[in-house]
Amino acid sequence: MGMIFAVYDIMPESTDVPLDKVVATLKKIVPAGVELNNTKIEPVAFGLKKIVASFVINDTVDGVGNLLEDSIRAIPGVENLECISSALL
Repeated sequence: MGMIFAVYDIMPESTDVPLDKVVATLKKIVPAGVELNNTKIEPVAFGLKKIVASFVINDTVDGVGNLLEDSIRAIPGVENLECISSALL
């Protein structure tokens, strides 16, 4: 297919999770074939915040999307993630 632009919501386990550390870890664990484009921290509710992260994914690399999601889920403090949008570049 080619290159995909994808945006993920990354939810922490609690309000006590330091999101700046999650973002720093995110930058280190991005697999080959994926480029971290942007991150921002946004409020959700009652003091809870989420990370909104965008990636450029080379879809010609087999299984790279699953590898990316598995890598994000493995970050300490991450409870859940959801791909909220994706588009071909």
